[in-house]
Amino acid sequence: MLEKKAPNGVLVICEQSNDGIHRVAYELLHKGKEIAQSLNEPLECIVLGYKIQALSELSHRCADNIFVMDAKCFDKPEEVLYKKNLVKFIEDRRPNIILIGATEFGRSLAPRVACALKTGLTADCTDLIINDEKDFIQVRPAFSDNILAHIKTVTYPKICTVRYKEFDEADIDIEHKCKITNIEPYFTQVDHTTVSNIFKFNDKAISEADVIVAVGRGLRDKEDLNMFGVLADLLGGMVGASRAIVDAGLVPSSMQIGYSGNRVKPRIYIACGISGAPQHVAGMKESDIIIAINRDPSAPIFNIADYGFVGDFYEIIPMLIQRLRKRGF
Repeated sequence: MLEKKAPNGVLVICEQSNDGIHRVAYELLHKGKEIAQSLNEPLECIVLGYKIQALSELSHRCADNIFVMDAKCFDKPEEVLYKKNLVKFIEDRRPNIILIGATEFGRSLAPRVACALKTGLTADCTDLIINDEKDFIQVRPAFSDNILAHIKTVTYPKICTVRYKEFDEADIDIEHKCKITNIEPYFTQVDHTTVSNIFKFNDKAISEADVIVAVGRGLRDKEDLNMFGVLADLLGGMVGASRAIVDAGLVPSSMQIGYSGNRVKPRIYIACGISGAPQHVAGMKESDIIIAINRDPSAPIFNIADYGFVGDFYEIIPMLIQRLRKRGF
């Protein structure tokens, strides 16, 4: 009986997004290249999807090999089907390290893959390090970003999800050539599960927004969300929310910003009725400009805000909307 080959290589699982490649994949390739070079191992990636676009751009982003499963069965994000195909590919390819974007889909897919492979998973990493002993160290915040945990996985493959917008994207090098290999799906259907429809609150993820108007516990009624939508539309942005609003069932979890929600880095972040708890701040503190509106002058959000307004946002937001409309927004 032939022995299995030793784990080797860094594998990036690239997520299809709106017929293209989710940009977190380019960030993972940038960091993955550093890791692969430190270990003197190849950098590879795999894309599963249907009518996949942007493969040409992906081929210039520093990977040594690209594997593509392009089939109709992947036209919907069915985690079980994706998992079954990825597990078979990983068992055949035997990568050492696997990087997955901590998107909504990635956070659902990664634990399924890790469980099937009987290996560990480190979620929501903010840094990845190869130490002097050539160990792969995964860094993630813990206790609402108060400490950074350094985790060393001892099983293979070593799998982690990485937060979006933590690293720069891999540069485009039009001279770079990589091998693209098309693979037929190992499985085209699964028993017991199917995706019948996909419902989206927004056309794009809130992590992509340049302007975010976020609402917190001060919201009195679901209908009052309309004024935040108006303000966000005027500024070309999106509406976000604190965990309290999501837990109250007023908005879907895709709008949640914070440690257990989305991490965002917009140009402008307007926090309305948000006190500034560490859990929320962990997800938005790197915004370029933070504007806070809160009735409590001692609210912690003012400690990180560039501009602060003490008052009731039920009075301030309509005034701001009126002023923007007068200026032609």
